[in-house]
Amino acid sequence: MMVAAFLGGSFIPFTSEAVMTALYLTGLDIWQLVICASIGNVLGGMFNYGIGRLGNDSWFYRRLHLSEDKLERTKKQIRRHGAWMGLLAWIPFLGSVITVALGLLRVNLWHSALTVALGKTVRYILLALLLQGI
Repeated sequence: MMVAAFLGGSFIPFTSEAVMTALYLTGLDIWQLVICASIGNVLGGMFNYGIGRLGNDSWFYRRLHLSEDKLERTKKQIRRHGAWMGLLAWIPFLGSVITVALGLLRVNLWHSALTVALGKTVRYILLALLLQGI
């Protein structure tokens, strides 16, 4: 679960929710899955943050095929809201752009990690509650 969540949290396209659902349906404990998924997904997001810290704008446009317009809009929002944007890191694809931009703009690492962790963990808790209602 943790590897799937790490991949899902990084810029690599992967859906950890499907893996979590499948593992839950096999009988694994939902709250252990939530913990593993949250840790893996946050680590994936912070991997993106680290890549952002290492890079510059032109490198991202060329190597990661990020749209210049999308990255510029995200950077503008992050400059306005700072680490609070990490709460939205759970959103597919946009979350990866946000976490990369947090690193690129050198937003405080600990504040970013905290907000990213909060947003991603809440998503897995909501998924767990939904799965338990099935």
